Amino acid sequence: MIGLTSLIVKDPPMLPKLDPRRARLVIEKIDNILAWENSVERNRDTKFVELGRYLCEVRAGQYWRTENLKSFDEFLEQRFPESRRKAYYLMSIHEHLPKQIKKDLPEIGWAKAVELVKIARADRDRFDCDRWVHNAQTMQREQFRHEVEKHLTGEDSEASDIVYFKLYKSQIPVVEEAIETAALMLGSDKSRGYCLEMICADFLAGAHASGGDPEVLLGAVVRSYQLMASEQRRRFLAAIEERNTLAS
Repeated sequence: MIGLTSLIVKDPPMLPKLDPRRARLVIEKIDNILAWENSVERNRDTKFVELGRYLCEVRAGQYWRTENLKSFDEFLEQRFPESRRKAYYLMSIHEHLPKQIKKDLPEIGWAKAVELVKIARADRDRFDCDRWVHNAQTMQREQFRHEVEKHLTGEDSEASDIVYFKLYKSQIPVVEEAIETAALMLGSDKSRGYCLEMICADFLAGAHASGGDPEVLLGAVVRSYQLMASEQRRRFLAAIEERNTLAS
C-alpha cells in the first residue's frame, strides 16, 4: 500500500488568472507607499535637526521664562514627558559638531548626526570632517552606525539595532532591577543590551529544559558561551565536565 500511494501523481496547483493591468496598478501602489514612507522619514530627520537648533536657542535665551517655568529642564519635561534624553541628543548635534558641518545637517538627518557627535567628541582636533560627512551622506543608516562603532572601538563589531518597548510605570522597577542584577553578575562594564540578552537566554534555558524545542535551548546556550569572557568560558566547561562525570 505504501508503494502504491507513493506512485500517485498529484495535479499541479491551478495558477490564478493573471491580470497584468491590475498587477501593475497594485505594484505601483506599493512602490508609492514605500516612497512616501521614505520621504516622511527624511523630512522627520530634517525637522529634528531644526528642533535641536531651536532647543539650544531656548536654553541660551532662557525663553522658558515666558511660560513662567522655573528652569529649562521643566520646559523639557512638558515637551518630552517620556524622556528628555532625545532632546539633549538633538541639542548635542549643534553643540559639538564643527560649524562647517551644520549646513549639511538637514541632508544628513539627526540620526546620523548623533553618530557624528560621538566621533567629533572622541577625536577632537583629529576629527576628519570631510571624510565623515561624506560617509554620512552616502551610507545607509545602519551601515554608517556600524562604521562609527568600528572607529570608536577599533573592532569590527556585530551590527546592531535599536529596539523600543512600551512599559507601564509599574513594570519599570522590575525590569531595571533585573538588568542591574544581571550587570552585577556579569560585570558592570557590560552593556544593558548584553544584560538583557543574558536574562532572555536564562529564561529560554528554563522554558525549554522541560520538553521544549532543544534547538532553541542549544542556540541560547551557544550564544551565551560566545559572549562569555575567557575565565567564564573555562569555568563553564569545567562545570559541564563535572556534571558529566557525576552523571556517568
